[in-house]
Parts: sequence; C-alpha cells; structure tokens
Amino acid sequence: MKTKHLVLISAAFVLAFLYSCKKEGKTAPIQIYLTDNPTVYDSVNVHIKGISVNVMHDSAAWIPINTKDTIVNLLDLQNGITVLLADDVVPQGVLKEVRLILGDGNYVVVGGVVYPMATPSADASGLKVKIDKNLNEVFNAFVLDFDVEQSILVENGTYKLDPVIRLTP
Repeated sequence: MKTKHLVLISAAFVLAFLYSCKKEGKTAPIQIYLTDNPTVYDSVNVHIKGISVNVMHDSAAWIPINTKDTIVNLLDLQNGITVLLADDVVPQGVLKEVRLILGDGNYVVVGGVVYPMATPSADASGLKVKIDKNLNEVFNAFVLDFDVEQSILVENGTYKLDPVIRLTP
C-alpha cells in the first residue's frame, strides 16, 4: 500500500512539473562567447556593459540577457580562446541579432602607451551582429569573432572602434 501511495505522489510531482513548464511557453538556453584574431597591438580593451538579443517568436523585441559588466582584453582571446559573456534563457524562436552595449572603458595600448578608443553610438544603440539562427530548447551557443585588426581605425593620432564581428560556428 505504501508503494502505491509513493508512486501516486511521485506521478503528481512529475505532472505538476511538466504542467508548470508548459504554462510559461517554450524557452531556449543561450550562451554568447567572444573570441579574436591575432593583431599587432599590446592590448585592446572593450568595456561590455550588457547584451540584448532580438528573438523572433510571437513578435520581435530586444530582450536583455544576463551579462556580467566587464572589460575584456580582446587580445587574450586569440588562438581558440573564448570568454563567456552571457548565459541566460530566452523565448524559443529565431535569434535575429545580438546587441553588445559598450561602456566608456574602451582603450588600446600601443608601444606601452594607453590611448582612449572612441566607440561611436556603441554605448547608446550598441554594436549589432546579425545572427538569423533557429534556437532550440536544448543548447544554443554562439561565438562572436571580433576582428581587432579590421576594427580599429587610426585617424590623426586618435583611435576609433568600428567593429568587424563575425559569427563563427
């Protein structure tokens, strides 16, 4: 008799769990990584304040995802090394774009000298990367390859970040 009650209670818990999952709608775990190609600078530091994703499901909207506010030296991310920037759950659908919101701690070091790096509109509207990939409910990891060599412009002794970022498999 005790076994029968235990089975019934266990089944009730499983059904309650499954029902609670269906009530919220389908979701998809998402991870965003960053990597870089080699370059000639001593260091290139980018202040990442936040990340939003544009997921097309019922409607398309920017969804902020769990991101650690951090300064990343892009040159530490060469030869297959990545850093996890965000790890969260979003509605299942098509990931249209990722938007990196930058802070004001962006600088480049050349020959031991630190130069501030301008990031036009990156702190307001963010750096947008087109993705257009279906999200599944099991696992979704995206590696953004930041090409520093092509992304830094030097004009009259000032450095400007004009990012070239590609999605890598």
